[in-house]
Amino acid sequence: MITTNTRRTILIWLLSLLSSSSILVAQDRQGFSLNEAIRFAVDHNINIKNSALDALSAEARIREVKGTALPQVNIAGQMTDNLIIQRVFLPAIFFDQNASPEAPAVPVQFGVNYSGSLTGTLNQLLFDASYRLGLRAADTYRQLAQKNVMASKISVAEQVAKAYYSVLVNEQQLKLLDLNIGRVDTLYQNTVGLNKQGFAEKIDVSRLEVQVNNLKAERQNVQNLTELSYYLLKFQMGLGINDNIALTEQIQEINFEEVERTTAQPATEQFDYNQRIEFSTLQSQIQLADLDIQSVAKRYYPSLSAFANYGYNTGRNQLQHLFTSPWFNLATVGLNLSVPVFDGFQKKYQAQQKRFALQKAQNSSILLKNSIDLENRQASVTLRNSLQTLRTQQRNVDLAKEVARVAKIKYQEGVGSNIEVLDAENSFRQAQNNYFVSLYNFLQTKVDADKASGKLYTGQQ
Repeated sequence: MITTNTRRTILIWLLSLLSSSSILVAQDRQGFSLNEAIRFAVDHNINIKNSALDALSAEARIREVKGTALPQVNIAGQMTDNLIIQRVFLPAIFFDQNASPEAPAVPVQFGVNYSGSLTGTLNQLLFDASYRLGLRAADTYRQLAQKNVMASKISVAEQVAKAYYSVLVNEQQLKLLDLNIGRVDTLYQNTVGLNKQGFAEKIDVSRLEVQVNNLKAERQNVQNLTELSYYLLKFQMGLGINDNIALTEQIQEINFEEVERTTAQPATEQFDYNQRIEFSTLQSQIQLADLDIQSVAKRYYPSLSAFANYGYNTGRNQLQHLFTSPWFNLATVGLNLSVPVFDGFQKKYQAQQKRFALQKAQNSSILLKNSIDLENRQASVTLRNSLQTLRTQQRNVDLAKEVARVAKIKYQEGVGSNIEVLDAENSFRQAQNNYFVSLYNFLQTKVDADKASGKLYTGQQ
């Protein structure tokens, strides 16, 4: 038989084991604030990694362009087996001074059965008007690649922020649902007691039981949505689905007054469009389009390069003699000058095409400015409306809560009906649902407003 002391010892051991395991689980869960989640996503998100690889590829392309100004060295070797040596026809007078001019030509073989050569060639660019322009284009191309990486980071920051806020809203809704279940369940238990004493009808008990069951079902749905929100957040951050994380921020930490004060301020300063990565990227594309036009003009300039060749060759009628007999060296140096004269107006029409492309990019810049202005105004108005709706719904929750409290007191004192209590509870729950919908919409519009103003992610989070 297990003694009392033994039971106590086993119970203490089990409690210590449970507490230690819970500590281990807590240690495995990594906590993230919103900024920490964004920083983690910037370091681990696959889309950003791919954008970074594109930037590295662009850097390699730049070095490729610079390499055209370095010496180009090639080595070429050749071995030939002349199966049938071509014959050359020479006048008969070459072999007989007394031959008649009408005598037929004599076929002569010029060549050997086997020949070989080994040559090294060096080319060095001396002048090319488009090369220096290419270096300027390469620098702009580098900036464009870096801006594309930043655009990917901003996109990921937006997705992470929205997913993060979604988790916070769902967790807050779970907490309130737990309070609702506890409150209604307490009322249900009290009504069961009153029914046993004959002070409440069975139908009152059934109505409250239905209410409790509905609340528990709703809580399970919200719990499932919370898990999905966590999965989405971990996916956006670049984490595995089974990784454990915890959010360190709370809805209460959001300064709604600061948001309201910011959105209420009129725009007195000219917006810096370069804060929007889309506009900054377009400016780089305009620079590249302008450099493309200049590059076509530079093709009218001559180009100059130097070359040097050095090698060996030989020829023998026997294959083995090709490797045992001496080879004879050769060497040449010189300059290559290329002067474009007429190309059928190709460069002229190429320049026209590139000028049209530049005009399109400039028109797109004007359109993008107008779009940014409109987006900022829309985001500001939408954010103000969302905040106003949120405050209204918060007020409705407080009112509905008070109505439910009074209805419960009246019912317990015998001056109210069970139906009145249920109606008040349903109204209270509907007000809470409306509040969470407005809260979610507000947080999403806040992210959109930060993105529109170029403040969502600056690389300094």
